[in-house]
Amino acid sequence: MENRSFVPEFVFLGLSQNPNIQKLIFIICLFVYIATIGSNMMIVVTIVCSPTLLGSPMYFFLTFLSLLDASFSSTMTPKMTVDSLYERKTISFEGCMIQLFAEHFFGGAEMIVLTAMAYDRYVAICKPLHYSSIMTWRLCGTLVGLAWAGGFLHSTVQILFTLQLPFCGPNVIDHFMCDLFPLLELACTDTHVFGLLVVANSGFICIIVFFLLLVSYGFILFSLRFHSSEGRWKALSTCGSHIAVVFLFFIPCIFIYARPHMSSSFDKMIALFYTMLSPLLNPIIYTFRNKDMKNAMWKVWKRLVVV
Repeated sequence: MENRSFVPEFVFLGLSQNPNIQKLIFIICLFVYIATIGSNMMIVVTIVCSPTLLGSPMYFFLTFLSLLDASFSSTMTPKMTVDSLYERKTISFEGCMIQLFAEHFFGGAEMIVLTAMAYDRYVAICKPLHYSSIMTWRLCGTLVGLAWAGGFLHSTVQILFTLQLPFCGPNVIDHFMCDLFPLLELACTDTHVFGLLVVANSGFICIIVFFLLLVSYGFILFSLRFHSSEGRWKALSTCGSHIAVVFLFFIPCIFIYARPHMSSSFDKMIALFYTMLSPLLNPIIYTFRNKDMKNAMWKVWKRLVVV
């Protein structure tokens, strides 16, 4: 790594250079981060403290989704929050690589967890009589393990690509975090091939998984024709929450990684959406649309008050 790069640190331009706007950014980022960690950890604690929920594969996956959202947000939001207090926003080369690795590690793992949750809903609705025999704890554990392994493999490939690039000149990143396309702009070599590899490893994977998820939900919606009106409404309510989370995660990622990079402030706004707002909105969506989660949260809250 030392032989390939002569840049000891990178400088972020952030979202704004205006001191007054930066103060506002600090307040917003701090509030969003606290709310994100608090809401996701509340879901984790609620499910862990509720045996009836923890015994369900759907809530088992939801626990890991909340942990991933909290971890994903923690890779970027705290750094961006602190940076908004300083005029010069820097990150070491090693810190940039760690942030890049963590971002794609948790993002890749979340992609697989969302796919596992879609499969769980497909089996529950389309094959209800075989649900317990298919969605065994062994399968659930395997899918979660696959999520961690898939995220690790995805991020390892990305970081190996990046470490092959020589950074010998400009070190100013027009972004608020280390990401692949902004770093490619600073490399002292032709990055056309690397750009195509990024699109293949990130963009196309997002498109393929998103398409598979849409197909699975298409099968689910088709099978609901044979359910009662009450069962149909309950299934639509549960699947609606998951579909909303899928769109919040995949659409911004596809926009960023599945096209040739064009540096613009709009790209930063899109990145802000899937790095900060999506982890915040996910627990809200699952909580407000789920009666079981609300009841379990109320019981856990009453226990805490008594203690």
